[in-house]
Amino acid sequence: QVQLTESGGGSVQAGGSLRLACAATGFEYASSCMGWFRQLPGKAREGVGFIWYGGAKTQLADSVKDRFTISQDNHLNTGYLQMDNLKPEDSGIYYCAAPIQAHICALSSRFYNSWGQGTQVTVFS
Repeated sequence: QVQLTESGGGSVQAGGSLRLACAATGFEYASSCMGWFRQLPGKAREGVGFIWYGGAKTQLADSVKDRFTISQDNHLNTGYLQMDNLKPEDSGIYYCAAPIQAHICALSSRFYNSWGQGTQVTVFS
């Protein structure tokens, strides 16, 4: 059974940075892709990005690609979402997600069936 545990959320001033972590059990980062999502207030959950190819490749949504970075530590079996130059409109709940099929990830949530508990990110101006 896949279990994803997120940490690292919090409050930060605009322009600041946060790093989210997603520790996994029952799931191997080295042999699967992993997605990150967020749900902003009043909006549907949206894809932030995903990492695949053992951590060698990433794809990020256009809205964050110049500010966010996805990485992973295969030894710790933990993924990371580094968020820099945060803006108030980035405030929301952030999730990591494991895919239904190990090598198929996308920015759409329909490709995932295991989710972290979510962590709140608040950016104030």
